[in-house]
Amino acid sequence: MVKAATYFATTLGAFVLWQTQDKVHVWIALHQDEKQNRLEREEIRRVREKLIQEAKEKETLV
Repeated sequence: MVKAATYFATTLGAFVLWQTQDKVHVWIALHQDEKQNRLEREEIRRVREKLIQEAKEKETLV
């Protein structure tokens, strides 16, 4: 009986660990995607501000 209970507990523990790791991997992947998107938006914003500043400088020269 102890062997059956131990086997059941081990199997259940392995399943719970597997499901938890799967959720953690998905969570990490989503946050990495969000971080990449945020970095791309920041880069676009910097380039846009630089172009606007350059346009203003050209406008003042004319």
